[in-house]
Amino acid sequence: MADGVRVPGTWRHAFIRNGDYHLTDLVVYADGLVDCWGLVTFEEFEEKVRSGWVAVEPPAGARASAYGMASWRFAEPRAWISADDLIGEVRDTIDRLNGRPDSTDRCLAAVDVFLADRTEENRSAARAAYLAIPESQRMYALGDMDQHDMPLHALVEGPGSGEITPEEYEEALAYFDEWGPGEKPGDNPARAPESHAPAIQLDEWFVRKPEDAPGRKGLRNDYPAPIDADGVTYPSVAHAYWALSVTDPEVRAAIAAASSTYAARGLAAGTARREGWEQVHVAVMAGLLRAKYARYPELAEILVDTGDATLIYADGSSRFWGNAGGSGRNWAGRLLELARAELQMNRFG
Repeated sequence: MADGVRVPGTWRHAFIRNGDYHLTDLVVYADGLVDCWGLVTFEEFEEKVRSGWVAVEPPAGARASAYGMASWRFAEPRAWISADDLIGEVRDTIDRLNGRPDSTDRCLAAVDVFLADRTEENRSAARAAYLAIPESQRMYALGDMDQHDMPLHALVEGPGSGEITPEEYEEALAYFDEWGPGEKPGDNPARAPESHAPAIQLDEWFVRKPEDAPGRKGLRNDYPAPIDADGVTYPSVAHAYWALSVTDPEVRAAIAAASSTYAARGLAAGTARREGWEQVHVAVMAGLLRAKYARYPELAEILVDTGDATLIYADGSSRFWGNAGGSGRNWAGRLLELARAELQMNRFG
């Protein structure tokens, strides 16, 4: 559940390499987030697979365990998929959860184009689409466990490749000529009813001055975009937030002059909060965000361009404002989504 909306997901096995290899369930969501001992974007997941944190090929002699069940040491492990296969399979899973064509669907569509117009250019496109299917999944592309993917492989390689004989190629053509409209073996009509935009993570950056093209850095609350609050101009939303949390005028002035939001937070932490702050602080932040994006239309455009993606706000100092690997409340991200919705409302009346 994300802000009251159910995001479809599924799971699969993998190992987490944290010293030993730990058998776990990867949970894959339609918005592109993957839970691999922490909720990460698909790009971060790919990095974790490349680094070996998420693993599918444990070596001989490696120690492994399944929590609460057993532990063992691998003697002669045989991996059925590679790291590249795992990344490709998870990418396909996200496509299927969103009702989009996956790599197999795209390959079969390219084959249709080639069969309708048998040029080498179209064959080359079909071959590229075939190779884009994770190798572990190619044998299932035709949904034919007798032939596996041999007709497909022969068709996209062609008789001039050196590995496909003219006879094998003719057999492949005959195989595909038997396909009727809407009756392809690989077709799967079961699709999810909704599409979920890929989640966007707003990482922590340390920007000292405004940039001409800040991109998503500009969406951070500590980005240097001065705003006015209670008659004072503050260097950023975060500065204004911490200043409004205290009553001491001298501390407020010091926060306004603080060289960083880290320093501003430290000044606020050293003095008493204003009465009722815990009850109103979310509303105060929402108001400051409205002020920011009203004053800086170029930053508002960056926010609107995130579409309807879930915004994940990284904040190493707060599990309330930040996502904290899926265990935080992500209120900064949620309020940015609220500000985005209001900007869209104003745009469309």
